[in-house]
Amino acid sequence: MTEREAVAHLLRRATFGPTADEVDAAERAGYDVTLDRLLAPDGADRGAAGTPVPALGPDPAAQLGKGAAREQRQQANQRRRAQVTALTGWWLARMVAAEHQCREKLLFFWHGHWATSVQKVRSAPLMLRQLETLRRTGPGPLAPLVEAMVRDPALILWLDGQQNTRRAPNENLARELMELFTLGIGGGYTEADVKEGARALTGWTVDRGTGTARFVPRRHDPEPKTILGRRAPFDAASYARLLAARPEAARFVAGRLWFRYAGTHEPPPADLAGPDTVTTLRRVLTAPAFAATRGTLVKQPVEWLVGAARQLGVQPSALPEQTRKRLLAGLNALDQVPLRPPSVGGWPAGTAWLTTSSLQARLRTAGVLVAAAAPTVLARLTAAPPAGRADALARLLVVDGWSERTRTALTPLAGEPRRLLVAGLVSPEYVVS
Repeated sequence: MTEREAVAHLLRRATFGPTADEVDAAERAGYDVTLDRLLAPDGADRGAAGTPVPALGPDPAAQLGKGAAREQRQQANQRRRAQVTALTGWWLARMVAAEHQCREKLLFFWHGHWATSVQKVRSAPLMLRQLETLRRTGPGPLAPLVEAMVRDPALILWLDGQQNTRRAPNENLARELMELFTLGIGGGYTEADVKEGARALTGWTVDRGTGTARFVPRRHDPEPKTILGRRAPFDAASYARLLAARPEAARFVAGRLWFRYAGTHEPPPADLAGPDTVTTLRRVLTAPAFAATRGTLVKQPVEWLVGAARQLGVQPSALPEQTRKRLLAGLNALDQVPLRPPSVGGWPAGTAWLTTSSLQARLRTAGVLVAAAAPTVLARLTAAPPAGRADALARLLVVDGWSERTRTALTPLAGEPRRLLVAGLVSPEYVVS
């Protein structure tokens, strides 16, 4: 693998999708310096600053009284849907514009890991609060992240934590906390540990008016619990710290990072887990086996769309409303819309994204993206002679090279740059990183 291919592979995995200019800069800097810049970016993110958080306003559900009329409820639902659309569009625009691409993609990883859907939470402000929590704690050690998330209002509502009381413990949050978020299936816990963990999490409710989680002592079980062989009067915070400190948790999260960034179903290399997420991610991206994963990871639809937008010079925040709606409709047809994971297990992966219907949806969405492409991007492509446009396309889309089959399909489109771009965006070499 050449130096350019190595840094391109790194950037394709660590960011949503590099531009050709970014690969040029990375090639000049070298792999190690590029990795340092990705994991520890300097200064404020100027790109993200250009996409300020939308002013969502108060949670419409919090303003409804118990005796609200049907019309009032309908109006509240309309405002809620508008807030969710605004928040989703803002995050997609930020993914495209962010200069700190690695940090933004890490946030998307954690969003899929702590999979929480606005369709049940029914509150854009609470989902925004969760994103802010993940953005703040996600790069660091596991314990503060887990401790913050067990008290996150959106997660509490998503997994029925507000129904968990000393008189009627609800095990949903404790079960998923162990099975999906920290220890993993086979992580050394028992059904008894789940039941005791549920007791530790009792007492938390969500105040929609303030958008915060509130602890109600009379709803909490203060008695000692035995969890993973330790007996103590655990509460949410101490239970979270207990789980985060387990070696199984560090290994499980490292494995999830490997699966998401390396894209292989093979067991991850040993000793990936570091003291914090950024260190673990560095070990993933520098593991000798990482280079061998090139061309094996099917891009998630959000990664595919955001990467394409970056390479085509498309700024979603500057697009007409109708075009933004069409892009969101494309993601919906591809079955991946931010803030709407299908279950607590998150989105599927791998070949699950490669279906006949997804190809059709990808073609339509690629057409929308290409129609919005920056004139300078089209100029770069058309500056190449027709015989060289397939290679110019590969450079533009940061594809290492085309198979003979793909090149044969692209060659007749050389005289139609927009159709050539669409074909490149749905090619196997682009969809599989």
